[in-house]
Amino acid sequence: MQNTKQTQMSVKKVTHAMTVDVEDYFHVAAFNKVIDPNTWDSWPCRVEQNTNTLVGLFERNKIKITFFILGWVAERYPELIKRIHAQGHEIASHGYSHQLIYKQDPKVFREETAKSKQILEDLIQQPITGYRAASYSITRNSLWALETLAELGFTWDSSIFPTRHDNYGIPGSPEEPYKIGTRQGKIITEFPLTTAKVLGQSVPAAGGGYFRQYPYFVSRWLFEIASLNQTKPQIFYLHPWEIDPDQPRVPNATWFSNFRHYTNLHRCLPRLERMISDFKFGTISESLGSVEIQKTIHIDDFGKI
Repeated sequence: MQNTKQTQMSVKKVTHAMTVDVEDYFHVAAFNKVIDPNTWDSWPCRVEQNTNTLVGLFERNKIKITFFILGWVAERYPELIKRIHAQGHEIASHGYSHQLIYKQDPKVFREETAKSKQILEDLIQQPITGYRAASYSITRNSLWALETLAELGFTWDSSIFPTRHDNYGIPGSPEEPYKIGTRQGKIITEFPLTTAKVLGQSVPAAGGGYFRQYPYFVSRWLFEIASLNQTKPQIFYLHPWEIDPDQPRVPNATWFSNFRHYTNLHRCLPRLERMISDFKFGTISESLGSVEIQKTIHIDDFGKI
């Protein structure tokens, strides 16, 4: 009995990764059929005030997290990015124009990604090594983007959702951090979005719309079983607009897009406060540093998954 207790006490709880995708409500894929990107500057921006609210929350709770910054936002709110960095948070790229990668020309993707990376590096005077695709749009149809990321100097990515969804996902792909080998011989570490096994199915448990739609106790339970009693690192995400119930309503959107976007906005911030008190969170780099990554998959082998 004594040995069992000692073994249980010796298990080190890992650090989970808390992440925020810094974009505004009019950037989201749910509205891309009714909002032309050329009109973005005409929409009332709320990203600065909402992001500052989150920065304040993390400061009060004394945790540092990873912010994925959209290049479009960084250009318009450079002081916001500098403020986030000055607070000790990790800065990573969310691309430039929030377009689905599998609908982009590879040349345009490379140009935009390099542009966004340079904007952020100029602002914080440090290399940007992490990336997250808009709407997790690295799928089997856009694995070529990982080659581009590695060539541009990114060393880690968090864009692959190991689940089935109408807009994203690579079902059957690894559910914990792993390395991906490119055709050019480079290695990029992938930190996939959290899923939990329920009746043999991979259920999204990483945050965002799921976090707003599920009751909190369900989100907590899914995150707990995904992390195997907090011994396996997981990743959580949300967006600044998700804590903003007063944001403008987008006209002419479908009922389903409205459901996805507006459901329980008023509940998100209080739930987030509970989440960061129930689990140990840090940056992606801290979380990756808390575990030994053993699995490597070559980019050409995803077709066999």
